[in-house]
Amino acid sequence: MSEYILEMKNITKEFPGVKALDNVTFKVKKGEVHALCGENGAGKSTLMKVLSGVYPFGSYSGDIIINDEVQKFNNISDSENKGVAIVYQELALVPQMSVAQNIYLANEPTILGNTTIDEQKLNYMAKELLNKLKLNIPTNTLVKTLGVGVQQLVEIAKALSKNVDILIFDEPTAALTDSEVETLFRIIKELKEKGITFIIITHKLEEIFEISDTVTTIRDGKTISTDDTNTLDEDKIIKMMVGREINDRYPKEIHKSEEIIMEVKNFNVYNPLMPDKKLVDNVSFNVKKGEILGISGLMGAGRTELVMGLFGAYSHTTGDIYIDGKKVNIKSPKDAIKNGLALVTEDRKGNGLVLSQSIMINTTLASLNKVLHRISLDNNKETFYTNKYVDQLKIKTPSIEQFVKNLSGGNQQKVVIGKWLMTEPKILILDEPTRGIDVGAKYEIYTLMNELVKQGVAVVMISSELPEIIGMSDRILVMHEGSFKGELSSSATQEDIMYFATGRRDINE
Repeated sequence: MSEYILEMKNITKEFPGVKALDNVTFKVKKGEVHALCGENGAGKSTLMKVLSGVYPFGSYSGDIIINDEVQKFNNISDSENKGVAIVYQELALVPQMSVAQNIYLANEPTILGNTTIDEQKLNYMAKELLNKLKLNIPTNTLVKTLGVGVQQLVEIAKALSKNVDILIFDEPTAALTDSEVETLFRIIKELKEKGITFIIITHKLEEIFEISDTVTTIRDGKTISTDDTNTLDEDKIIKMMVGREINDRYPKEIHKSEEIIMEVKNFNVYNPLMPDKKLVDNVSFNVKKGEILGISGLMGAGRTELVMGLFGAYSHTTGDIYIDGKKVNIKSPKDAIKNGLALVTEDRKGNGLVLSQSIMINTTLASLNKVLHRISLDNNKETFYTNKYVDQLKIKTPSIEQFVKNLSGGNQQKVVIGKWLMTEPKILILDEPTRGIDVGAKYEIYTLMNELVKQGVAVVMISSELPEIIGMSDRILVMHEGSFKGELSSSATQEDIMYFATGRRDINE
């Protein structure tokens, strides 16, 4: 028997107007962690959907070989029966169901002789599985009450319940805290010792070197190289991914401005489900015209709640907001847009896009006043503006009529940014703008930020990546438990930021 548990040979997959995969070939050894790298739109997720049966046999050309046998998967169940499971970046759990019910959904144990679910056995089996993952939560806990990191571990348990041999992760750490990433990597290493093989899609290069044994790089739907991780460095991977060297990953420019464009005074955001609980506590700060203001802090510090509150997305807020020296009343996103605010949300699929609609509809959605002719939409204007931002942001698409759900994550993010640029904002708020996108697309977004600042736009950027915050910000505000604990200059270190982010020091001390 071959030492390779999996081989994908000459895989070609086409969509209307696009060849997503072009003779892709790679091999994975049993019991290794294999990283799959490439820019957004390179074909990584498409390749894994071929492997997992989402795209059935006959919709692509080439061979999937598992344990020396050619496979012809017609659906996801076929691949699972051969030991292949995938955990997507967007979790596929039912929030209203319990942990145990989610783990064994559609595979529940039944009472002998009928179709009634054996609840006792269900919870026992789930508990045994959770114990293997050292996940100490009651099996009857509703999934909607769990944090994203724990939900991801439940997804892993769900995959393991199917006697998996090959486990695929698509951007597994995109929404996890550092401690949750440590837990995930510990589990991967333990399962690897038991012979389970992993394929991991990630854009976080530091994680590739921490967890993977081998790396396959894909560019424009083609295999570039498969290498042992210890023969590579970050620069080599980046060059293979994007086809060129990126010498300065953060194209930072010094922006000096003293003109205050927005001032926030004594701002509070309250939990909509518990009106007495503050999510943001008496925050005051200002934003200067033509600067990049970075907002840092640990997950749960209140960063997203702050900007959502400022944008009018929370019903219960107090405090004062001044734009261009005038007090404004923002009670809805519509009010925010009228006053020159734009917000690229953390969750692009949930809050930023209408996935079932076209690039054109999404791009013009927040600026319908610009594309209206009397009471109907002017298709020529819609086309003009959409093409303008597709070209400016280098969105990869065969047509502006393409459904956004068919784009890669990086191109989806560019559509969201294009939508808000069309509103011509005075203040552009970016909440985790580069989460889940590759280094090439990140560089393009950083360059765009610099261009907007030169035009006088104020950019407010929330990021959990400390090198990104330091690499792009002119000033840095650090949040902890709903309040700002420190303001730092662009020369700050990661240690400086963490000092305030963990609450060890207060801005007023």
